[in-house]
Amino acid sequence: MLGPLVVYDGTGLTPVAGLKVRVLLAALLLQANRVVPKDALKEAMWGDRLPSSVEASFANHATRLRRILSATGDKRLLTVAPGYQLLVREGELDVEVFEGRAHAAGLAHRAGDWRKVRAESEAALSLWRGEPLADLAPFSEYRAPSLRVHQLDEARLQVHEWAFDADLHLGRHREICAELAALAAEHPLREALHRQLMLALHRSGRQADAFEVFHALRRSLVDELGAEPGAAVHQAYRELLDQDRGPEQEQGPEAEPDRAPPARSPSHGPVPVPVPVPVAVPRPWRSGAAAAAYPYQLPPSIPEFTGREAETAALLELLRRPVPRPDEDDADGDGAACGSEGHRTAAAPLRPVVISGMGGIGKSALAVHVARLVRDAFPDGVLYADLRGFSSGGARSAHDLLARFLADLGVRPDVLPDDTDDRATLFRAAVEGRRILLVLDNARDATQVAPLLPPDGPGAALITSRHLLADVPGVTMVPLGPLGPDEQLTLLSRLCGADRITDEPAALADILTACGGLPLALRIVGGRLASRPSWPLALLAERLTPHRGRLQALAMGSVAVRHTFDMSYLAMRASDNDLEREAARAFRLLGLWQPHAVTTRSAAALLGATEYDAAAALELLVDANLVHSPEPDAYALHDLLGEYAAQRAAEDVTGAEQESAILRLLTWYARAVAAACAVASHETQSPPPLAGPRDPGLPAFTEEADALAWTKRELPAIREAITRAGVLGRSDIAWRLAVGLFGYATTHWWTGEWDACLRQAMDIALAHDDTLGRAWLHRRIAVAHGMADRNEQCLEHLNTSLGFFTDAGDELAQASILGNLSGLYVQIGDAERGIAHAERSYELYRNVGNAASEALALSRIADAQEMCGEHALAAAYHQKVIEVLREQRHGVFLATSLTKLGDIHRQLGRREAALEAQTEALAIRQRMNDLGGTADCLAFMARTHHRFGEWEAARACWEQCLDLGLRHGMTQHIERSRAGLAELP
Repeated sequence: MLGPLVVYDGTGLTPVAGLKVRVLLAALLLQANRVVPKDALKEAMWGDRLPSSVEASFANHATRLRRILSATGDKRLLTVAPGYQLLVREGELDVEVFEGRAHAAGLAHRAGDWRKVRAESEAALSLWRGEPLADLAPFSEYRAPSLRVHQLDEARLQVHEWAFDADLHLGRHREICAELAALAAEHPLREALHRQLMLALHRSGRQADAFEVFHALRRSLVDELGAEPGAAVHQAYRELLDQDRGPEQEQGPEAEPDRAPPARSPSHGPVPVPVPVPVAVPRPWRSGAAAAAYPYQLPPSIPEFTGREAETAALLELLRRPVPRPDEDDADGDGAACGSEGHRTAAAPLRPVVISGMGGIGKSALAVHVARLVRDAFPDGVLYADLRGFSSGGARSAHDLLARFLADLGVRPDVLPDDTDDRATLFRAAVEGRRILLVLDNARDATQVAPLLPPDGPGAALITSRHLLADVPGVTMVPLGPLGPDEQLTLLSRLCGADRITDEPAALADILTACGGLPLALRIVGGRLASRPSWPLALLAERLTPHRGRLQALAMGSVAVRHTFDMSYLAMRASDNDLEREAARAFRLLGLWQPHAVTTRSAAALLGATEYDAAAALELLVDANLVHSPEPDAYALHDLLGEYAAQRAAEDVTGAEQESAILRLLTWYARAVAAACAVASHETQSPPPLAGPRDPGLPAFTEEADALAWTKRELPAIREAITRAGVLGRSDIAWRLAVGLFGYATTHWWTGEWDACLRQAMDIALAHDDTLGRAWLHRRIAVAHGMADRNEQCLEHLNTSLGFFTDAGDELAQASILGNLSGLYVQIGDAERGIAHAERSYELYRNVGNAASEALALSRIADAQEMCGEHALAAAYHQKVIEVLREQRHGVFLATSLTKLGDIHRQLGRREAALEAQTEALAIRQRMNDLGGTADCLAFMARTHHRFGEWEAARACWEQCLDLGLRHGMTQHIERSRAGLAELP
């Protein structure tokens, strides 16, 4: 019962299926061996809403329970008037065993036998697997025994406290700090835990942290109960004070607890720069007792705080900027202070600082960490408040927070104004000229924060928010991103031990990838590993596999990554602001397309919105740190947020809306790929466009390089689009996407990506008997084989494609395919067929009036003439082709023709003409970032230098070609370069 309800059947723990059966079993177990009236059991299961078939339903559930219990052996569930009796033997119920061990621990505690306290407590707590009866529905609905569960929780906390007392007596102060801090955070009003944490921190040499615990507890008690801590806590506080004061500070046992302890730097003892002692400024609205109070309200820091060196340094510089105090002003009172060289410099007021980032990124931890480091710069106090900007219970109002802050600063309740603006005015007057730091945690928006900001002067505000809060006046923003790899490893090591995580490097890498650099996720993982020492890392890594329950696995107790994300998304979804609700819709629809980034144009297609509206929604998501923008007009989801968005899409978006959104996006990609191909390839013929209105939001390409760069960047999304089109049965979209990569393949054919896309699209076209798609795919698959010198396969697909287009009477397609056949025959050394097919291609182009493509046919003829030994004639043809291509601004084709012309000049002994053409071709390839084409040019230039005995120049070209091949896995170029180098003398 101490966790989800399970039954031990002799071999293992078996969960109890069915909520009503679990409630029935729990009700019987809580009165084990006693007869429980049937009416009481029905009430536990259904409350006041008994169904009309209650008798039959109850009998069915009782039968199911008997079947489950039968695995334990003897007959357990007896029918005894007026109800049922569940037989449980001694030692069979974990609750009874726990209570026995707890009783023994209590006896040992009273006797001062601390080792026995430790042993019995560990035995008792080891029985707990989570919250008691964790898999029952809410107690208020099903009337489950909430009082008993509360008693068990209370007993568990008591055992923890006894165990911590034992640890403190046994000198295990450092070992218990982390666990104590976690429990104290879960129970902010439980004085015993905070007292023990104060002592453990203090005796571990962490005096500043111990003082923070006291002040946080006192603040919580005053806020929630209107009461001061008890005698035991004050006694512990006095122990801290007695040890912390120097001889000159000794003031007796009744030192004022409200006063913050003397400031220390985090690692080097007292701060070397002297800080003026604050002088209380008399103000008529302040009470005499509070006039000397210097509040210090930071919550306990996280012991395992890791990394963030750059952000910490930036925040320290912003908050420690020197600000003249009143007694440091110049005699003229002009607001200037003397610098180190005697010059007067104007006092620069401290600006509000906002730490922003996605939920779970560690904003609050960083703020508390930095606030502790700069406390020496704010001797008049530190005010802290959690604004609960994204809490399910609603954000705290500035009106109420001002009342609390003013009370902390000594303002009498009888002068507190009713109006918020008046309170803000009074607050600014109360902190005027005082070096006070306000830490405003978890702010929702600028409206919530603005009344709480101090006036210009020595005071400062450190704000955390999931939103950027760029509209806070004078704000300086410090955004937080995921932890780096080294920081992630360090944090996990601190949480569960370095030895533990280094034994399984592969599983460790998977875990770190699954956590995505999110500190919250890493802390949950570290906590799980620390509390389950027998678990191998591989087991947890498997549970953290993306899209297989990873978000559910990233939860421990009341802390969960999904819950943290919920607070951001649900606040936006429930907003009164139309734009915020539209942004929430955009977020969940983005989950349909993660992990791929979108632009404003592609997002507009996905959302079915205008580009303007899509941009507004995306920018709002960026401001809310639900989406990040890694580069201009690119928007992406963090890995974990992407998985969360996908879950939200599955839960909040209907199937029809999901299909419509994806179909809009796939259509957009098909048209965008076609546009890029038209510019990058100058293809002789484009596939017929998709039916329907044109999308006005397509990317605009003016240069080949732009089209190629876009296609390369979007290639993972294009491959995903082909897969999604197949799932939706849209072969017409799938094959157009694959065929449209022809432009990309003219420079990146060697990667093999195009081949994979064509094969996938062909499978889809065959499955849907798409004749047009098969014709175009055979045509492009032939080209892919030809580029890779797979000549037999190329010939097979060219002939198949030619048959399709001949049957369709498409002469333009026939002309293109005949040209490809010509190029293939030249490639395999059959010049006669090469010329015949090239001339037939040229005639067809002229017949259909496609002058732009005649240059391609002439180039084929030139290649065949060169093979026949007619070099001068081939050069003339190439020169004519180059003139046409210069007018068309066709970079890829022009570079190819220049390379071929240069090689013909080489064979004719024309060194300068050869190198001139090849140098121009190389410049074009490099400008287009065409790695394969660049390597080809270098190879041809190497042959030219070799032809004229320029060995060093040839060696340099071959070595550059080899380097490109090795760095980018271009096997053909590697082999060609090594062969060329071997031929050099």
